[in-house]
Amino acid sequence: MQFLPDPDRQPQFYDGVTTKRLVAWIIDMVLIFAVCLFIGLMTVFVGFFFFPMLMLVVGFIYRVATITSASATWGMRFTGIELRTQNGERFDGQMALLHTAGYTISMALFPLQLISVVLMLIDKRGQGLSDNFLGTVAINKHA
Repeated sequence: MQFLPDPDRQPQFYDGVTTKRLVAWIIDMVLIFAVCLFIGLMTVFVGFFFFPMLMLVVGFIYRVATITSASATWGMRFTGIELRTQNGERFDGQMALLHTAGYTISMALFPLQLISVVLMLIDKRGQGLSDNFLGTVAINKHA
């Protein structure tokens, strides 16, 4: 990870990122829920029978689309963080898809999500499980 900012020499890139990721996640979940609620109403309540699957599909599409366009979801943009590859580059469509797939798998399996949260709390870069696997990181955008 030689192209990423060093957390010991450049801590401003990682200050508060874990908390910002939590806030961004909450914002994203509210947005996804609102879209799913709208879809449920527009389908004359049929969407509510499949609401968990609808949340999964809408959330997946939302994350891939927003991360591809700006290397951050709308929640991440609001909190001032963005995702970077191990080369320090912004995410492209393939990396957004891989990162979102890793996130989705970890959300589906509670032990993996627990490991991911613990890693974010103890890692100097605040990397979760999928971040560690892909070599990606969330950083403060304006650091």
